[in-house]
Amino acid sequence: MEDPEAGARSPEAGASRVGRPSRGGRAHQAGSPKRRAPGHRNAAGQSKADAPQHIVHKGKKRRKRKRGRKVFARDGQPSASGQGAMPKQPEPAGARRAAPMPVREHRAASTQHRAEPVRRHDVGDLPIFAALDLGTNNCRLLVAVPGRPGQFRVIDAFSRIVRLGEGLSGSGRLSQAAMDRAVEALKVCADKLGSRPIRGARLVATEACRSAENGAEFLARVESEAGLKLEIIDRQTEARLAVSGCGSLVERDTSGVVLFDIGGGSSEIALIDLSGRRSPRLANHIVSWTSLPVGVVSLAERFGGRNVTRETFAAMVDDVAALLAAFRERDRIRHLMKGSRFHLLGTSGTVTTLAGVHLGLERYDRRRVDGLWMDNASVDSMIEKLLGWDFQARVANACIGADRADLVLAGCAILEAIRRVWPSERLRVADRGLREGILSELMADDGVWRRQWRNGSRP
Repeated sequence: MEDPEAGARSPEAGASRVGRPSRGGRAHQAGSPKRRAPGHRNAAGQSKADAPQHIVHKGKKRRKRKRGRKVFARDGQPSASGQGAMPKQPEPAGARRAAPMPVREHRAASTQHRAEPVRRHDVGDLPIFAALDLGTNNCRLLVAVPGRPGQFRVIDAFSRIVRLGEGLSGSGRLSQAAMDRAVEALKVCADKLGSRPIRGARLVATEACRSAENGAEFLARVESEAGLKLEIIDRQTEARLAVSGCGSLVERDTSGVVLFDIGGGSSEIALIDLSGRRSPRLANHIVSWTSLPVGVVSLAERFGGRNVTRETFAAMVDDVAALLAAFRERDRIRHLMKGSRFHLLGTSGTVTTLAGVHLGLERYDRRRVDGLWMDNASVDSMIEKLLGWDFQARVANACIGADRADLVLAGCAILEAIRRVWPSERLRVADRGLREGILSELMADDGVWRRQWRNGSRP
């Protein structure tokens, strides 16, 4: 099962775009027509774009250089030098030079955005860093090189829905089928990591492995079969890394933010106070945080995710609200919540799915979703729309699909409970999070941006 969720559709960057967009915003593809200067005409006075396809054009002129001057020769004819050079055969119509091989990317069927090829010289001698996040629902990998200070460029990405936590809330153990799915995905990640000279990497596991009785046993199997040694991080670290990955989406005039990450088995919430002097690291401004032991997978398994009535949805919201009521420091930034300088910031498949539905996307497009602002009325409208759809209608939506159709309303219930505790005029959507936070911290700790700034280099 491939993940049509945040980060799965395209390589991404923490504070920068993926690769370098070609002119017009489209990725270069082998065999695509070369651009001509405006007004370029053939012998018949037509632009070649307008010429009928059945017309065979004469051989193109090609330029040669001889002793500092330009010499022209027709394809297949000797050059002006008269040296008997081997004549070139005319290229077939539409022929092009072989395009550089693209970065290997595991694409989700019908939802994966085509990445621009990453050429070898684009990376050069830049150090390569990697971040892997094995969660309750997804296995995700990002491989990136540093860009301008505080930014990076992703050169490879992988994401697959593995549902490692399937059945965990009832049994307390990871099932054999779930572990098998996760190991197969991790083998793909291992191949990607083994094909590059990785300077620094952090491979983490979150709630499913934290809470499962056989979590340690599973990680030993991962090390044996996939050759990857994963680190189980605690909830506070998970919350901090999610915040670190979203720093560039918090604008300078913001005074307060509630950042939330709705996961598969847990949901992390951080209260951020920016009313004083601002540090380059957003995580330094966390004044309080909590981790709820509930996520889209665990909530959907308890209440049912396929056929969700309004009564079921209300019960899910109340369940999460009870957990939030036990968060004693939930009012730490209450004084910052009035006005437009306070907002919610969501980093999860739930909010990116809502954004995709809101935009009416025929296929998920990270470039349009990441950083999108949604007002209260828009969020209310999208939740209401999803509640009005049956399971098959959710499956049919390109931004939800079969893999998330039974989870999305559970995520909306968690979002609704958060909105009731911290009401805000605006919600900003982040298609980034923990992995981007890992990459940012790895690069900062390595000092690559300091060295680039000192050397005056601009990747």
